Amino acid sequence: MKDLTVGREGKIIFLFAMPMLLGQLFQQFYSIVDSAIVGKFLGKEALAAVGASFPMIFTMIALMIGIASGGMVVISQYFGAKDMVKVKKATETIYIFMFASSIVLTVLGLLFVDPIFRLTKLPVELLPMAKTYIRIYISGIVLFFGYNGTAAILRGMGDSKTPLYFLIVSTVVNIILVFLFVLVFKWGVAGAAYATIIAQGGACITSMIYLHRTHEIINFNFRQWSFDWEIFRACFRIGLPTGLQQTFVALGMMALFSIVNTFGTDVVAAFSAAGRIDSIAVVPAMVFAQALSSFVGQNMGAGKIDRVKKGLIATMLMSWAASLVISAVLIIFRSHIMTIFTNQNETEVIRIGGEYLTIVTSFYLVFATMFTFSGMMRGAGDTVIPMFITLFALWLIRIPLAYFLSARIGEKGIWWAVPIGWTAGMILSYLYYRTGRWKRKVIVQPIPEE
Repeated sequence: MKDLTVGREGKIIFLFAMPMLLGQLFQQFYSIVDSAIVGKFLGKEALAAVGASFPMIFTMIALMIGIASGGMVVISQYFGAKDMVKVKKATETIYIFMFASSIVLTVLGLLFVDPIFRLTKLPVELLPMAKTYIRIYISGIVLFFGYNGTAAILRGMGDSKTPLYFLIVSTVVNIILVFLFVLVFKWGVAGAAYATIIAQGGACITSMIYLHRTHEIINFNFRQWSFDWEIFRACFRIGLPTGLQQTFVALGMMALFSIVNTFGTDVVAAFSAAGRIDSIAVVPAMVFAQALSSFVGQNMGAGKIDRVKKGLIATMLMSWAASLVISAVLIIFRSHIMTIFTNQNETEVIRIGGEYLTIVTSFYLVFATMFTFSGMMRGAGDTVIPMFITLFALWLIRIPLAYFLSARIGEKGIWWAVPIGWTAGMILSYLYYRTGRWKRKVIVQPIPEE
């Protein structure tokens, strides 16, 4: 467990973020490996089918993971205030909620696969493979929730290293299994889905065993667990806006896919591959923001507002540096990177994907700025306004622009709508930060020093 209320702000955030960064990169590596092997050995149709499944999966998990992030903030603030009884109650409440909600989502997901794919206008030739992949993936979603709930609990207590270790092993297992299931057993896209849920299951089980054996305040005697409604309301109040924000982002992805799908398999495959690259490229900015949330949570709980502002500046500078380097690399080597996911003779897929990367990656600095402000406000417990900012930028800027521009300049209009939406979100986030209202959202009062 790590106390983030003492020490040099930038160094503390950087060291806390690094295990989380590696963990997120390894977690994204699941999707990268799946997509690369599927695209290389099963063809662009299989790549497009797996890529088209992701928005639906993201939509299912976004709300619950958002509430878990609220739990992380609650735990970090109780931990900063040295209230270990409440930390214990919060962990039990998070687990009960995550496992119960995962069962409900599994049932709903399996029931509504067909209608959702029809709604997003997925090309007919991609439907069988897409449905196969997502049905298998959904069946193991409880394991995904279990690991992410455990990781949120550990991070809230300042432990960002341990989730990484389990994730590294899980990623190695996933790589081995996807090669085995797809290349040796010839199970197609089903093999990629099975490899992912087995690997996630390993991470879930081992991380929970570790938490049980090494943290005295955590009791895994399920009969003694209790659901604390007061703590859940705090998690819900903080996490629901973030969860709704992520849910509407996921729905926005589905809306974008419904536009992309109308341009045919080549564009869907290119968007799927470039989207995988994009998802891993923005990880540093997202992780620095997440580390800042834990830092802000503990320092707000300890009443150290001056450290919060210094942490924000340090995080912003680190995120900018990472974004500039990543943008340059992806723009220069865009065509070579696209060939990771498809054969070199698929020149149209490579061209379209490179076009996406050139446009979108040029604005990573804007994305990093927007996310850093949001991360700070989430750590302070202020999540409602950031939610509305995200919804405004997505549903009133990006989606309408994507429809409008794609009708005039083709798929390139969809790509341009993305950074324009980020820019609107960045401006609004900065303006709200300047109001200072986030300072009044802390949920606990610091314990006076004797």
